[in-house]
Amino acid sequence: MEIVAANTEQTQKFAQEIALKLKPGNTVALYGDLGAGKTTFVSMVTKALGFSDRVQSPTFVVSRIYSGGGSSSDIKYVHHLDLYRMHDSGDVKELGMEDYLNQSDSVTFIEWPEVAEKYLPEKTIRIFFEILSENERKIHVQNLH
Repeated sequence: MEIVAANTEQTQKFAQEIALKLKPGNTVALYGDLGAGKTTFVSMVTKALGFSDRVQSPTFVVSRIYSGGGSSSDIKYVHHLDLYRMHDSGDVKELGMEDYLNQSDSVTFIEWPEVAEKYLPEKTIRIFFEILSENERKIHVQNLH
């Protein structure tokens, strides 16, 4: 699944489509350069899932947890991890990332997942962001069924 989004509205519509396909226990790995829109996309998907919390980048705190999903969803929590400052898999292990994965009432989003590849579940959904211009992004999704 792939889209070239020319603006925020198109990205938001795509995020809503992704939200409809997410299930509790999903892990979503987000790849892309700084400023590619990973955190913005997580915010859009979280809102589409019925969460009212303002999504903030977890870069400096490494993880954030949002609770209170919409009543029509079995997803009660969103875990949002940012591994940008992690140097190796030992840092990831110390973080306890494995505790967030595959929880039966949650979806886990991971920005900068490269350092944690060996911990990611086999069925991890992978979303790749490519900056095409100031407002335009190519978004490619793998393993979303």
